Amino acid sequence: MPSRKPTRFAFALGGIALALLLSGCGELANFGFDSGLSSVNDITLPLWNWSWLAAAVVGAFTLALIAYTSIFHRRKNDEIPKQTQYNIPVEIAYTIIPLVIVAVLFAFTAIDENKITKPQPGVVKHEIGIEGIQWSWQFIYPEAGAKAIVTGTPAQPPTLYLPLGERVRFDLTSNDVVHGFWIPAFMIQIQNLPGVTNHLEFTANKLGEFPGRCNMLCGRNHSEMIFKVKVVTPAEYQSYLETLKAVQS
Repeated sequence: MPSRKPTRFAFALGGIALALLLSGCGELANFGFDSGLSSVNDITLPLWNWSWLAAAVVGAFTLALIAYTSIFHRRKNDEIPKQTQYNIPVEIAYTIIPLVIVAVLFAFTAIDENKITKPQPGVVKHEIGIEGIQWSWQFIYPEAGAKAIVTGTPAQPPTLYLPLGERVRFDLTSNDVVHGFWIPAFMIQIQNLPGVTNHLEFTANKLGEFPGRCNMLCGRNHSEMIFKVKVVTPAEYQSYLETLKAVQS
């Protein structure tokens, strides 16, 4: 009877690798993202975390198989080993398992995407226009008047003010090429397309300043298309709108 030690060793090695990966989850809080920053984070973080855990399980199992083969099936002499092919069960398994993983991730991604992009007109309290330009941004605040436009430059990146805890609708456009409105901390990005207006809604849930940038290669100075998001209290946001109104008068 063949020994089961190699097989047991492979499973033990896989278990150790998986345990090491999972033990770091506490230190890698949400794998690089903070919870509670925005309404998008609340939806996206569970999918993000489970995707990494699924990748850890697959990676640990693959590592165990590689280690098992490397250790117990090394070439020991010049004898050519027995040649085999067409292991139907194995071929079916390594075809179906990845398809199942991808299908599950796709399904949960589609569900979360629908939640994020679903309009909630009865909840929206503010509207802001976001226009991408080569190579900076324009932020338009209709509540402060038709000319309440903040225009940035690569030398002076603009600041996007958002009210804490109040849902904002963004109307995104571009006056030249394709840009990408991206706030990494909020786990959200959407494209600014010339001739097309895209829409996005979310709520900022934590005071502070967060970096933003363009994530579409839009030209020579693409790397300078940065901006800052500043989440303030509703009272401070109203004060900022009043400041924009005063500038126009």
